[in-house]
Formats: sequence, C-alpha cells, structure tokens
Amino acid sequence: MNKIFNDNAIEILDRMIAKEYKVDLIITDPPYKTTKRGNSGNTGGMLKDDNFIKGNGGFANNNVNQKEWLNKCFKVLKDDCHIYIMTNNKNLSQTLIDITQEGFKIFKTLVWAKDNCITNMWYMDSHEYIIFARKGKAKKINNCGDRSVLNIPNTKKKLHPSQKPIDLFEKLLLNSSNENDIVLDPFMGVGTLPIACKNNNRNFIGIELDDNYFKIAEQRIKESEYKLF
Repeated sequence: MNKIFNDNAIEILDRMIAKEYKVDLIITDPPYKTTKRGNSGNTGGMLKDDNFIKGNGGFANNNVNQKEWLNKCFKVLKDDCHIYIMTNNKNLSQTLIDITQEGFKIFKTLVWAKDNCITNMWYMDSHEYIIFARKGKAKKINNCGDRSVLNIPNTKKKLHPSQKPIDLFEKLLLNSSNENDIVLDPFMGVGTLPIACKNNNRNFIGIELDDNYFKIAEQRIKESEYKLF
C-alpha cells in the first residue's frame, strides 16, 4: 500500500497476481493512440510534440497491449468493485470491446467536459470519455446524485501531455471507494491518483514506466500534504 513503482505495468501486475494481492478500485488514463497530424499550424503545447504528431498521444512509451493489461487488471481487482478507464474518440469503440472481452461489465461511458479545447477541423474537442465498468455484481456509487457529464476545469500547467486534474480523480474515487481502500493506477503519469488518494484517506499503488514522469510524481506526492497542484 501507498507505494509507487518505476517499472513496466505488466510486470508489476504479474507480481500482484502471483501474490494474490487485490485492490478495491482502479482508475487509470492509459497511453492511447491519437490522430496523426502532419503539422499543427500555429498550435503549441503537446500538439507540437513529435510523439503527438505521429499519433502516439504525446507518449514516448505507447506500445502496451491493451487486452493484456485489462486482463491483468481484472485479476487484481476485487469482486463487485469498479474500474474507470479514460480514453478518446479514436479509441473508444475498441476499448469498449476489449473491456467486455476481458470480463468487465460496463455501466456507462461518462463524459469529462473540459474548459479548454484541442484544435480540430471537425468541431474542436472539449471533452474526453471515461468508461465506467465493474467486476462482478453491480455496486452503486456513493453519491447517486452525480451526473454522467463531469464539468471539471482542466489542469493549466501540465507536467505530462495527458495530465488530468486532481479534482477529476477525486470525484471518481470518492464515488467508488471508501476510506482506507486501496486504489490502483497502472499508468500513473505524474502521480495525480496518489495525490487524490492522500487527500481523501485512501491507499494507493501507482506504476509509471517513464523515468522522468516517475521522478516528477515522486516529488509531487511528497509535497501533496496540502493541495499544492
């Protein structure tokens, strides 16, 4: 509990499976493909990154097998518990298929409505999808009055190309876990989930392959006694 790993998610998940170690909730924003772009015109930020232009979503490491990590996540998640997986329009349909094939039952697809846009010739993108699913029997969320469209401002100064706001992760973990539960993010990035867990008395396990992002996550977690980020 309350540990982060600078390692390959598949290897750590295999170790958890071998030790029959289970978690109460999974929230993750895995690396996924984006539309290839020849150039981004006058657009800056992540759209100028070579890994984004090539359709890698801004990630240097983007070759993880989705069905493989979903299968392992299914094994480490306790029965009758929830999983949230973030994705974009390009990957939504395949991810829905893969989630079902690996044994999860889908509740619905939530929409995160951001306060910023990504340039697009066919309506500028101002939202992302969060697939909300379960393992085993259905369990209601803690706040049944929450709506399926989450209006939460995006992170302004990003340390990672797909960094999500702490408030977004807090919304999900408060609805699908209780104090002292263990929450897993196999693609931790710069440590948003561990910070959200520390803020709300949850335990966490985070995994991040990229050395640079892992070091940033370490520092952010150490400084997160108060909501500094």
